[in-house]
Amino acid sequence: MDKIKILLADDHDMVRMGLKTYLMLEPGFDVIGEAANGFEVIGHLRTLSGEGGEMPDLILMDLMMPEMNGTEATRLVMSEFPTIRVVMLTSFLEDKLVMEAIEAGAVSYVLKTVTAEELIYALKGAYRGMPVMTGDVSQALTRGIRQRTVEADSSPLTEREKEVLLLIAEGMGNKEIGEELHISIKTVKTHVSNLLMKCELEDRTQLAIYAHRQGMVRS
Repeated sequence: MDKIKILLADDHDMVRMGLKTYLMLEPGFDVIGEAANGFEVIGHLRTLSGEGGEMPDLILMDLMMPEMNGTEATRLVMSEFPTIRVVMLTSFLEDKLVMEAIEAGAVSYVLKTVTAEELIYALKGAYRGMPVMTGDVSQALTRGIRQRTVEADSSPLTEREKEVLLLIAEGMGNKEIGEELHISIKTVKTHVSNLLMKCELEDRTQLAIYAHRQGMVRS
């Protein structure tokens, strides 16, 4: 069986050394690279990809690193190298940080207080695409999602924005929405931008999904 290839990313040399020493002694794992920040992670992956080198299966990523943190790096990894799994390893349990890391694409969010056996379990699970989180991390993620919902509710959509959202969910483009509501395409684009900002979403597809989940779509 091939070993699981891992890239270690942590700005503390001693932490990387300790992790590398342990993982290299663990059957089934091979540490093939190290990085001290997010920029080094992306640079390393781009170099390997360009040279046809051996790519990692997993990145064990520290959250708080200088120049580019773990969440930002994870988002770039998912954009450029979507087959690589990321496990966030950190000392921070803030609700917002947990949610942002998972939304960026991390498979699991693991605290540095876990046992060695728990870390190995999380890495093996991530390799199979299975999220592994302790109870306190799951609770933090749940609280983060709830807080986002409350914040979204504090910025209610206008009636016009609701109309635009409904038409987006029905698959209409900007021109069609403008004709339906008798407004200019420029005005439609403004409403779409406002919707993305208020709902904290990235594109029209996510807006359509949001509308369905909120029960706003006409049957």
